[in-house]
Amino acid sequence: MERTLRWVPLVWPTMLLGIFFAVPFAIMVAVSLFHRQPGGFFEPGFELTHYRRFITPFFLERLGVTIGIAAAAAGAALAIAVPFTYLLTRARRRTQVAWLIVILSVLSLSEVIVGFGWSVLLSRTAGISNLLVALGLLEQPRPWYPSLYGMVTGLVYVTLPYAVLLLYPRFSRFDRQLLEAAETMGASAPRRFVTVFLPVMRPALIAALIMMFVFVLGAYVIPQVLGRSQHWTLAVLITDQALFQSNIPFAAAMAIFLLAVSLVLVWLVVRLTRRRGA
Repeated sequence: MERTLRWVPLVWPTMLLGIFFAVPFAIMVAVSLFHRQPGGFFEPGFELTHYRRFITPFFLERLGVTIGIAAAAAGAALAIAVPFTYLLTRARRRTQVAWLIVILSVLSLSEVIVGFGWSVLLSRTAGISNLLVALGLLEQPRPWYPSLYGMVTGLVYVTLPYAVLLLYPRFSRFDRQLLEAAETMGASAPRRFVTVFLPVMRPALIAALIMMFVFVLGAYVIPQVLGRSQHWTLAVLITDQALFQSNIPFAAAMAIFLLAVSLVLVWLVVRLTRRRGA
């Protein structure tokens, strides 16, 4: 009886998971196997035509672009978030609260507002390049969007607050005596940070990197607004197939393919970190 009662609190979350994830996912898998008819319609069936398109050079290239952009944005956001969060946890309590309020306010912004805001900042007419011209660093204004660098910049801006919030609790609980012990042995501040702090925080860093990588894999607005068509990720192509090409079965197959790829990549990262003792 006691064993049965232990499972009672899990009944409601399991029901919600089944209703809002398992059932829609099963429907999406079924639709991905349907037959598409001319005119944007589809009928029940069982065919792997949509999945065969993934082995074409075009989609293999799109997959490589998507993974590369996600890795670059997640790595850049983590590289900025780690020293920032480290210094934030060493600041006074009021300073920490103020910065956390700013970070939470950034998260309240819609991704659409962020995307079009960065499009203005990276434009030729009213962008950052005009400020650089006024400072004498550039001869004339230049547009920095749509471009790969502009898109990655927008993705880093969107993911950076999440990285800070993921790292902040773990960094706050770090035992400062480890750094003090390294200091008494003559280690400089940068060396203490690299040889003591980062190895201890390795699990938190890997978890944050995985979370941001998966988040960028599903980004849609930023790549479409700030990137060129050759920089579009699979998330953008899924929306294009579903809304503009009226090819719902192929869009569902692409969504399943993207989910499978992300799960495989996360599994590989977890396996590699376990072998290294993280």
